[in-house]
Amino acid sequence: MSDARFGDLGARLASAIVMIAVGAGALWAGGHVFAVLAIILAGLMGWELYRMMQPDAPQGRAEAHGVVAAVLVAVFSYTWGGAVSLAALLIGAGLLALRLPRDRVLFGAYLALVVVAAHGLIVLRQDFGLIWVLWLVLIVIASDVAGYFAGRLVGGPKFWPRISPKKTWSGTVAGWLLAGVVGAGFAQVTGAGSGVILLSVLLAFAGQMGDIMESAIKRRTGVKDSSALIPGHGGVLDRFDALIAVAALAYLAALAGVLGALVGAGAA
Repeated sequence: MSDARFGDLGARLASAIVMIAVGAGALWAGGHVFAVLAIILAGLMGWELYRMMQPDAPQGRAEAHGVVAAVLVAVFSYTWGGAVSLAALLIGAGLLALRLPRDRVLFGAYLALVVVAAHGLIVLRQDFGLIWVLWLVLIVIASDVAGYFAGRLVGGPKFWPRISPKKTWSGTVAGWLLAGVVGAGFAQVTGAGSGVILLSVLLAFAGQMGDIMESAIKRRTGVKDSSALIPGHGGVLDRFDALIAVAALAYLAALAGVLGALVGAGAA
């Protein structure tokens, strides 16, 4: 077995330990502490996204877009709620995209995903509690870990080589399977039933698509990483691209009543 396949594992693990410590502490604390972390991450992602897609923009423009993204999440996570806040976030992302000279649709769509996901995490932590946000995080971790090791140990055909040349079918399917195991564990602990398993697999797939969408943006813009903020992982978007897709889908499931039905089954 070649060590080259795991050359970045040390840096990835060290960064992951720090991120887990910060994230776990905020998740445990909940309330304003967790909300502040989600708002900060939304701002950093907005900054990275603008830098990638508009590298020749005047200095300070990317920072301004990051601040606006954070403000959107902060404002509409503490006012109204539900479909009204969702609509406001989508409109806000769309208005920011209109100011771009190019790639407006792509920028607007991905920024909308970012702000909806950050808002969704805040709402899910508040309305459903720690255990169900932990479930989302573990789905992302399980899918990422399974994909990383299965892709390198098993290899095989590529999932979408034109967009994400490193992602394999073996890693993708392994991610679904391990996410299903996470769902089964939560179904057992919460008594929520087998629906959690299916939703876990769907969320893992959404996370993988989030990863691929960010890869497509990077290939379009010709950058390797969204930034260099996190050693071994690149930028915030590089590390949390899957989580934002998972959180956004879970939030939509909550708005549709699906997640509430699962939680209610566990509480019954």
